[in-house]
Amino acid sequence: MKLKYILQWMIFFGTIGSLSAQENKRPNIIFLLSDDHTSIATGCYGNDQVVTPNMDKLAETGVQFMNHYNTTSICMASRAIYMTGMFEYKTGCNFEHGPMRKATFQKSFPMILRDAGYFTGFAGKFGFAVSDGTDPSDKNWDVLPVDQFDVWAGGLGQTKYQTAKNKYIKKYADKYPHSTRAYAAWAHDFIAEAKDSGKPFCMSISFKAPHLPFTPDVYFDAVYEGKKYKKPANYGAENGEHLAPQAKTGRQYKQYEFWRDTEENYQEAIKRYNQLIHGVDYAIGMIRKSLEELGVDENTIIIYAGDNGYSCGAHNLGGKVLPYEEASKSPLLIFDPRMKAKGGQRETITSSIDIAPTILKMAGLDVPNNMDGENLIPLMNKKKGIKRDHIPLMNFFGNDEIQEMSVVTKDWKYIYWQYEDDRMKPTEELYYVGKDRLEMTNLISEKKYQKQLHKMRALYDAQVKQLKENAVHYNDYQKYGVLFDRNSSAEDKKPFLRGTYEEQMKGKKPKNHFN
Repeated sequence: MKLKYILQWMIFFGTIGSLSAQENKRPNIIFLLSDDHTSIATGCYGNDQVVTPNMDKLAETGVQFMNHYNTTSICMASRAIYMTGMFEYKTGCNFEHGPMRKATFQKSFPMILRDAGYFTGFAGKFGFAVSDGTDPSDKNWDVLPVDQFDVWAGGLGQTKYQTAKNKYIKKYADKYPHSTRAYAAWAHDFIAEAKDSGKPFCMSISFKAPHLPFTPDVYFDAVYEGKKYKKPANYGAENGEHLAPQAKTGRQYKQYEFWRDTEENYQEAIKRYNQLIHGVDYAIGMIRKSLEELGVDENTIIIYAGDNGYSCGAHNLGGKVLPYEEASKSPLLIFDPRMKAKGGQRETITSSIDIAPTILKMAGLDVPNNMDGENLIPLMNKKKGIKRDHIPLMNFFGNDEIQEMSVVTKDWKYIYWQYEDDRMKPTEELYYVGKDRLEMTNLISEKKYQKQLHKMRALYDAQVKQLKENAVHYNDYQKYGVLFDRNSSAEDKKPFLRGTYEEQMKGKKPKNHFN
């Protein structure tokens, strides 16, 4: 064969090979997590009182998940769930229980991606320890997986809003004294370093905002200046009278007084809360600008979610943890620039357990069998892309009365409050959330809904069975197979109870301040 024909074939096959390499190029993945951001405090979820243009743009050009629940709605457990794609009783990690085992963390999406050749980085509130400490008196809460990431800028506890008080980002303090924007500045430097590495990257940032204390960035003071905010339609004690007695025992009902003691305090709290959320939104804009400047925006997926919701006075509740809509739901927005068409909204129920398997599939990797979540890519591409019809919600934290398990579908929610004593009996709640999103009518005794109640009880019982079979045998998780079983008696439960809210608060001063 003549030389020129050989060269032509080499060029042809070289071109095909180059195109194939581009088509198969693994995407960069950014996972952004906020703290205490309920979905209803977002513009694209229908709130015209909060300014979130960058989140709204992600929703407009990407996929917006309308029914995204955190299976455990409190920061430590939720962050462990997002990382591993497993229910809390399999991660073995939460306040009052213990840190995550090292072997478990090796199954998290950042570790799997790094092993697969990704350049990984973490910044912000990591939120849980990774330790094999088994002594109940010393859980080794200070152990962080710093050397398990290529670049680390995280902290274990709540971290600080003041940039200068966070070890790994204090160099940004002069220009960005508030940590939210400082993390976005850190992101620019990380993306540049990742690009130079020649590897695809996975960057995770967990903002402290909008968690207490409500200390927003003064850079945004003008955004909400002079505004007055409407209260939720289910705000106040009169809209909590129908709730189970167990729900009105813990700190979610008895603390966070600033949401309900005076109109002035409510207005100040919601303003600061919204301003913190706006700061996160602004940081998203900074990160997207960095992607464009560094030329990696066309191959970088952005995922934004919250670790739990926040009640903001709904039903007279202040915080999170409980299975009601405001506390258990958060935003979930996914933007993939490679999608040819806008995804739009998805009504199918999604959960915090879904993020890890989805990220792995985005990277072209298999999802390990230990993960409980769904790969959401089919749902991104098609409105009924996955067949899931329900997920469990659970709380293993706090006083005995509020520890519970629930199941929720797109339209229905069943809650089983297991605690009983001389003041209260096990209590069931059934809400038609498809028509009653404010959860104002408990249908548990309505005859016309008894068939639906039986269905929800069956789903609930199946989830308890899964818990019994899969809960780790450490950090005090096995007991919930007894506590959450609808057939357990008071005597069965008694050995596993730790104390009522009053007993746990004895000698302690409630923290009510948002400053």
